[in-house]
Amino acid sequence: MNRSTQLARAWQVIRYLMVGGFNTCFGYSLFVGLNYLFRALGVYGSEIASLLSNIISITVAFLGYKWFVFRTRGHYFREWLRCLSVYGTSMVFSLIMLPPLTLLMRHWFGRSQWASNVAAAILTMLTVVGSYFGHKHFSFRRSGDALDAALDPDASNAVESRP
Repeated sequence: MNRSTQLARAWQVIRYLMVGGFNTCFGYSLFVGLNYLFRALGVYGSEIASLLSNIISITVAFLGYKWFVFRTRGHYFREWLRCLSVYGTSMVFSLIMLPPLTLLMRHWFGRSQWASNVAAAILTMLTVVGSYFGHKHFSFRRSGDALDAALDPDASNAVESRP
């Protein structure tokens, strides 16, 4: 791998972290605003705010990744669905791994509230890395692979993404 390819990949990771950082702040702010807007609905208001803010912030992240990070063209709906599946996989992974990792952290930290916070931070780092590779190799993968050909016979005519 030559130096220019390494530099391009490094910048791609930096752009990914920038979009992700922005989107984390955006999504949380959106949740807070919607939660306030739907406060009259009680507990259901929080659920509606969470659902709407997740759909909107995932869509904003998708557009940032598509246009700014992976720079793909076309196939918006298919890539959006793939993006949702990467996020869904990350959520399921975190839900499954949080209890055992929290128990492990409690073993190390004692029966501290910090145990679940540290476990969540570790899982966040793992899902950021996993999501990057999921988006790179699944959501926004270059056209012309076997799955694209099976899903869309015209995929071979698509414009490939850039590093």
